[in-house]
Amino acid sequence: MCKRVWVLFISNMALVPYVENPLPALSKLHNSSAQFRFANRDLRLAQDWKKLGVAAVVWDAAVVMCMYLELGRVELKGKKAIELGAGTGLVGIVAALLGARVTITDREPALDFLSANVKANLPPDSQQSVVVSELTWGEGLERYPARGFDVVLGADIIYLEDTFLPLLETLEHLSSDATVVLLACKLRYERDTNFLGMLKQHFTVEEVHYDKQRDIHLYKACKLTRKRDL
Repeated sequence: MCKRVWVLFISNMALVPYVENPLPALSKLHNSSAQFRFANRDLRLAQDWKKLGVAAVVWDAAVVMCMYLELGRVELKGKKAIELGAGTGLVGIVAALLGARVTITDREPALDFLSANVKANLPPDSQQSVVVSELTWGEGLERYPARGFDVVLGADIIYLEDTFLPLLETLEHLSSDATVVLLACKLRYERDTNFLGMLKQHFTVEEVHYDKQRDIHLYKACKLTRKRDL
């Protein structure tokens, strides 16, 4: 029988329910590290479930996002990218290895953990292309250049309904008409689909990949151009 407990979701600083499950597929989240090979490099990401909760483990959405980035369907080399709600930093690290200049962001309590993963997994010549920075969605956005990023990345950040409006505000602030927004997510609840509906009011949204094995959807969004009144 599953047991319901409460854990701290660091990325948004809110308590969310988590159902303990003995299945091996979930037990890997409690390991102290997770290993991957992306961009021709072996990566080992530290995980810290007990201290930081769900923000400090590698979720399937991040893995699927990295697999998609490796396909080269989004140009990253020389581009300015930002990852939102980065958690362990896997997506931002892979984007940097693929040639992007990346700002990797999360809430302040996760930054030391995030910075350690970045330092441990990027070669010295790539570390200069990455900045780890605090970002609470909808707050202090003036510290980030308006319409200043070519690519915005988010893996499993569509989750808490209270964050939807500030997340949308953040996406609008960061994106120009030419920005590509990539969101990888598992659609767990009706509210997750509702966020996509909200997003479509401001962005064109297209599902560009679906990983059936992991049940992860990947969406590409581009800001709608507004015609000025003559």
